[in-house]
Amino acid sequence: MAFPKTTKGQGIFLKRPIDIFMKKALFIDRDGVVNVDKVHVHTIDQFEFTPGIFDLCRKYLEAEYLIIIITNQAGIAKGYYNENDFRVLMDWVIREFEIKGIKIDNVYHCPHHPEFTGPCTCRKPEPGMIIRAIGDFDLQIEECVLIGDKQSDLEAGRRAGIPPRNMLLLKGSPAESLECLPGL
Repeated sequence: MAFPKTTKGQGIFLKRPIDIFMKKALFIDRDGVVNVDKVHVHTIDQFEFTPGIFDLCRKYLEAEYLIIIITNQAGIAKGYYNENDFRVLMDWVIREFEIKGIKIDNVYHCPHHPEFTGPCTCRKPEPGMIIRAIGDFDLQIEECVLIGDKQSDLEAGRRAGIPPRNMLLLKGSPAESLECLPGL
């Protein structure tokens, strides 16, 4: 499936029509939540899904949450890979979720790194990717959930207005957190 062109600074992949009744989203970080963080993962052979990620997403999908991946991709700024490499990998990731019956509604990424490209508003802990999704999907931020593996993920959620009760810092794999998921 082809995706619309990305806008400079923040990639966006629309996967299904926006349902006007779905006003809440699950925001999940990619590296460390969706996949095992092996630093600058940018090829299919490097990508390893974390145990429990499909079950976690399925629970939120069943509770009528949109599922949105938000990810810092400093490897683009550092020249380790490019936007096309990222897009090819994310096309594959989204297809793998679809095979499991899970729709990923959008992927937002920050291709910046302050030491290489200067400051930006999208690199977590800045809330730019979340703020953009709020506008794109007309989300009720107080109903949204964020799951990340770093404090910078949660800080981005806090700055965007996600209530603390709706945020989870993963310690281990998603499989280890399936009984204590916020917002469910």
